[in-house]
Amino acid sequence: MPPFLQNLLALPAKTKGIVAVSGVAILAIAFFMLKLATAPAYSTLASGLDPSQTGKITAALDTAGIGYQLEGNGTALSVNSSQMAQARIALASGGVSLAGGSQPGFELFDKSKLGSSQFQQQVTYQRALEGQLANTIDGVQGVQNATVQLVLPQDDLFADQQSTATAAVMLGNTADTMDAGAVRGIAQLTASSVKGLKPENVTITDGTGQLLWPQGDGTATGVGGATKQATEAQFDRNLETQLNSLLATTLGPGKAQVRVNADLNVDKTTQKSLVYAKKGVPDQTSSDVEKLKGAGATAGGTAGTGSNIPTYSAGAAGANGTSNYNHSVKNTHWALNRTITSKDIAPGAINKLNVALMVDKTVPPATVTQLQKTIAAAAGVTPARGDTISSTQFAFAKPPVAKTGPVPTNLLGPLKWVGIGLGSLLFLFFVSRGMKRREGENLGTPSWLTEIEEPVSLAALEARTAVPTPDAVTQMLPPRVPDASLHQLDQLMEREPERVAAQVKAWMAQD
Repeated sequence: MPPFLQNLLALPAKTKGIVAVSGVAILAIAFFMLKLATAPAYSTLASGLDPSQTGKITAALDTAGIGYQLEGNGTALSVNSSQMAQARIALASGGVSLAGGSQPGFELFDKSKLGSSQFQQQVTYQRALEGQLANTIDGVQGVQNATVQLVLPQDDLFADQQSTATAAVMLGNTADTMDAGAVRGIAQLTASSVKGLKPENVTITDGTGQLLWPQGDGTATGVGGATKQATEAQFDRNLETQLNSLLATTLGPGKAQVRVNADLNVDKTTQKSLVYAKKGVPDQTSSDVEKLKGAGATAGGTAGTGSNIPTYSAGAAGANGTSNYNHSVKNTHWALNRTITSKDIAPGAINKLNVALMVDKTVPPATVTQLQKTIAAAAGVTPARGDTISSTQFAFAKPPVAKTGPVPTNLLGPLKWVGIGLGSLLFLFFVSRGMKRREGENLGTPSWLTEIEEPVSLAALEARTAVPTPDAVTQMLPPRVPDASLHQLDQLMEREPERVAAQVKAWMAQD
């Protein structure tokens, strides 16, 4: 039997129990670490999936024999990290798209059927075009799960009997999640992708059934056709995001929060102004000038009144015989100098802005006062307009402790060897502890040990006692019983082999 097993069997029952429990614990830890190291690591393949699309993806992965996990109530899918590339290839081969939309695109033509009629080909093309448009619209920021329905006219011989193409776009989100002008862009995108389709023949609605196009143009702050509440909600959310980002950069996360309540003017108006100048501009001018100059009457006289009426001639002669006549008339028509200005006022003007600032109690009051001034300047608070900003300081709730996520795959290898090393150290620690405790036990000193403290010759031992014959020894010995000293001798040989070896060497030298 190996010495290790002999020492283990010689340990007390309590020490044996400790060693057994330690061994079982080490084996359990090693098994857990080995299972963790060999467990497959999953990575997210797609998120934000439609539940109907998730079934198609899982079916394709099952066919390819690729392991996966469903997350987010069926809206997210994770696959084995080592099989990520194989999963994408399997989905592409099966004609399954990872896009959020549930409508298939032009991948419908990847599996063409022989003998299909012209009507079936036309329907397949329409379905493919609808799916491709839906997947493209899903790429617009703020749009989720778009659905497109097209009505394509049949080619007619007579142009006057040709019907027009129409399209209906259903967005899975509300209008306040999109930027200004996004609705107009979607309408233009849809119209440009279908032959013979005009933007005015495109109908766009959001998830609540609100008509977004063609009711509005989608260029103002209020997205085309959006209600006043939706426009104000979008403005509040955008401004809050900017202000909260400023607070997180200044104080750190979870120290302050801002809420904005804005009253916007979403009415599109036209303003016209008429201004008159102080001085007019000549519009029409007329002038009538008449002049007459003549000399006095001669001696013979001339025909006319002067010679027939004596008093007239006398009067003329009294005037030195000369005549001067001047007649001048001038009329000016002044026109009004005026300026007419017509201006279209786009919706989105702020009527009133209310800002609420909430700060944790751990922030000093002096800092809160400075933050209030900074937030008022960043938000554009104008007291003359009636805007208000208020700050409140109270204790914030402690954030919940984040749960430990999955162990990164690149750390599994080092953790495996660390676990094995720790298990070995624990095993050696408990074994050595049991050995030391066993060595500290008092086993007692046998009587014969005092006789071999110093080397003794065989002659001296023989002189002390006569060696009896075997028969005499047999008669003198009591019935044989197990002697505990033999066990103690064995332990002495293991504990102090040098002393025992020196005594045996002395005995052999004397022989």
